[in-house]
Amino acid sequence: MTQYDVLIVGAGQAGAQVAMSLRAASFEGSIALIGAEADAPYERPPLSKDYLAGEKTAERLQLRPADFWTSRNIELRLGERVTAVDAAAHSVTTDRSVTLGYRHLVWATGGPPRALPVPGGDLAGVHVIRTRADVDTLRAEAETATNIIIVGGGYIGLEAAAVLSKAGKHVTVLEAMDRVLARVAGEPVSRFYEAQHRAHGVTIVLGAKIEKFEGEGRVTGVRTVDGVLPADLVIVGIGIVPAVAELAAAGAKVSNGVEVDNLCRTSLPDVFAIGDCAFHVNEYALGNGIRLESVQNAIDQAKTVAGVITGAPKPYHAVPWFWSNQYDLKLQTVGLSGGHDATVLRGDPASGSWSLVYLNKGRVVALDCINAARDFVQGKALVDAGVMQGLVPDLELLKNSEVPLKSLLPAA
Repeated sequence: MTQYDVLIVGAGQAGAQVAMSLRAASFEGSIALIGAEADAPYERPPLSKDYLAGEKTAERLQLRPADFWTSRNIELRLGERVTAVDAAAHSVTTDRSVTLGYRHLVWATGGPPRALPVPGGDLAGVHVIRTRADVDTLRAEAETATNIIIVGGGYIGLEAAAVLSKAGKHVTVLEAMDRVLARVAGEPVSRFYEAQHRAHGVTIVLGAKIEKFEGEGRVTGVRTVDGVLPADLVIVGIGIVPAVAELAAAGAKVSNGVEVDNLCRTSLPDVFAIGDCAFHVNEYALGNGIRLESVQNAIDQAKTVAGVITGAPKPYHAVPWFWSNQYDLKLQTVGLSGGHDATVLRGDPASGSWSLVYLNKGRVVALDCINAARDFVQGKALVDAGVMQGLVPDLELLKNSEVPLKSLLPAA
């Protein structure tokens, strides 16, 4: 049985960052990175943006050049999946019928796209956006498609809608809730983006209830309670399912993801979990448990694990941030708005540059900044001061977009 000091399951941003951070900290033990895809670690956020648009090449997606991994003695085991974990024996079994031992196991698997539970989901022409291979197939089929239906009005769906509508496709977004981005943003942001997409020719259907995907062998339409919409191609973007079944079977505590403490440790000895599949208590979620799907979370949790392994433990503490590019709009979010009880508008949405500030008991807990980079940069400290120190800023000053957010912070 091959033994590794650190065995990382999942070769995405989170898993790759653990390996990189360990070597940066002069860790000399053996490291292996197991990835289900055949590709070396690459960026995922561009998949629904500039990679889908053909503006970014596969080579430019790579997190590091090919020789980086060998030069740092990081073994890549690509095209391989872990099928079982034996926590007592400190080993895993893979789909190659190979048993691998570990001193530390890092679970960074993310998760597969959530399937829409209606008939016809397995028809050709029904796509998801999760891997580079997914998008390669999607791009090839989109070349000859005219009518494209996107199920889900979240970040992925709207980003894809922007790319495909700019390419001249007739795009329809079907959203089950009463507004797009309902799970992540306030109503002013939702209505702004709905208007922007409609102005670019995208049809948005809210409160959509899908009954099935029509077609014989290949999708030809989407049946809703209101009738059938023609479709040459369908994209389903309704989130992911955390890939934690193997850890759960091994005895790990699992809820909405595998549960970890502030050092990213699971309930299993010497097993960590990070990134999209890790459920943790987050200060910026006002002390609630959450699973964050973001590059920021993946990188920062990976660094936390590397610190523990190298004997320099530092609890995970980072202000969450996210971004989305659609048309000429850059949405930058800092903080978590889920627990807000009030909002403040900074600037005029009609100008195309504005921010929505989320408050909880007068404290700033998050901001959505649309083409307002200064608010995003300065808002991070304001969120930190609000959540960690209880700072309550002056509302009139907060509303005034001419007032820099940094001026609302207490003097150093």
